[in-house]
Amino acid sequence: MSVQSVLFVCMGNICRSPTAHGVMRHKVKARALGATIRVDSAGTHNYHPNSPPDARSQEHAAKRGYDLSDLRARQIALADFEEYDLILVMDWDNLAALQEVCPAAHHAKLKRLTEFCLSHSSAVVPDPYYGGPNGFEHVLDLVEDACEGLLQRLAPQIN
Repeated sequence: MSVQSVLFVCMGNICRSPTAHGVMRHKVKARALGATIRVDSAGTHNYHPNSPPDARSQEHAAKRGYDLSDLRARQIALADFEEYDLILVMDWDNLAALQEVCPAAHHAKLKRLTEFCLSHSSAVVPDPYYGGPNGFEHVLDLVEDACEGLLQRLAPQIN
C-alpha cells in the first residue's frame, strides 16, 4: 500500500487542526499504520508561526490521551497542495481561503473534515478559540469521529 498523506487545516493552526493532527497521529500509531499514513497540520493564516497549540486545546486533548505538545503552527505553503493527498479543512471559511490559492489540478484534494464523520452530523468543526471548555470538548468529539471515518476510508483493511 502506498503512503497516504493528510493535511489538516484551520485558520491559525493552534486549536482545531493541531487537535485533528494529534488525534489522527495517535490513531494511526495505535493501529501500526505509521508507514502508510502520514499526517500534518497548517493554518490558512500566519497568525502564530512556530507556536505550540493553544493551552486549552492541549489540556482537553491530554484528558483523552492525545499529546499535542510537540506540534508547532505553520501557514500552508503552495508546495502542500502538491505534497498531500487530502487537505481537510475545519470550516467553510478555511475551504474558501484554500480554494482561492490552490492550483486547479489539486482542488479535488480539498474537503471538509466533517465529511468523514460516522456518527456526528455537522457541516464544520466550529472554532473554540473564543468560547469555553465545552467548545474544545465538542471539537474533540467531532475530530475523533471524523478521524475514525477517515481511517476507514484510507485503510479499510484495518476494520
